[in-house]
Amino acid sequence: MVDNYAGKRVFITGAASGIGRATALRLARAGAELYLTDVNADGLVQTVADARALGADVPQHRALDIADYHEVAHFAADIHTRHGAMDVVMNIAGISAWGTVEQLTHQHWRSMIDVNLMGPIHVIETFLPPMMAAGRGGHLVNVSSAAGLVALPWHAAYSASKFGLRGLSEVLRFDLARHRIGVSVVVPGAVNTPLVDTVHIAGVDREHPKVQRWVRLFSGHAVTAETVADKILAGIAKNRYLIYTSPDIRAFYAFKRLAWWPYSVAMTRVNVFFTRALRPRGANFLPPT
Repeated sequence: MVDNYAGKRVFITGAASGIGRATALRLARAGAELYLTDVNADGLVQTVADARALGADVPQHRALDIADYHEVAHFAADIHTRHGAMDVVMNIAGISAWGTVEQLTHQHWRSMIDVNLMGPIHVIETFLPPMMAAGRGGHLVNVSSAAGLVALPWHAAYSASKFGLRGLSEVLRFDLARHRIGVSVVVPGAVNTPLVDTVHIAGVDREHPKVQRWVRLFSGHAVTAETVADKILAGIAKNRYLIYTSPDIRAFYAFKRLAWWPYSVAMTRVNVFFTRALRPRGANFLPPT
């Protein structure tokens, strides 16, 4: 459990934008030693520059695809050879695609698992053993989603990866306890990040005015990436397993666990509503891509 980040080594994926960038900059202000990565090279360079401007030490950063085990392993080896084990490892990078089964392509399913589940696994298998061997304790943070807690409509592929990450984290929570390594799972709901604008909705014309209206409503309900970063750091300090970013997600998950039948009825109706919202009359249905 870590509550003082000055001089602590922290590895963060997805550091170029959104939650990853906001968390990196929060930690930069706290005096952490940052090791950053993202698939977006230009965005990563900007985050590194901004972190250093805040006084942070960023000994190494590298643009890479966390879905590629060898890229992650090589970066991990370089870091551990020169700097030693991390104190905190944060799996924040992720992608999203929504759609019904007949619209989702195999690549949608594959990319969700490769990036959102196998990506964190690649980081865990290359960064956690050195942390364990160092014997200083530490913390692992995995960013799942509200879609890793409840059955959101059209989220089958995305939820497959996020439920998997939550299950993995629950096991590691107990497996790593004897090494004094805490494990937290972040379960964001709506967060105002670039992912809102880039999420692929299979078979849906995002430019349709009614679809755009729902996207704007979603964005208006979203919390900021900075708010999520603060929640993450506060959750680590308290060694929380589930870190909620907004009270509605906590309430929704409690509703599911405590009132299964009403939850089932509600989700059936939500699914119908969601489908009508994203497939409005007169919209052009796009073929799977």
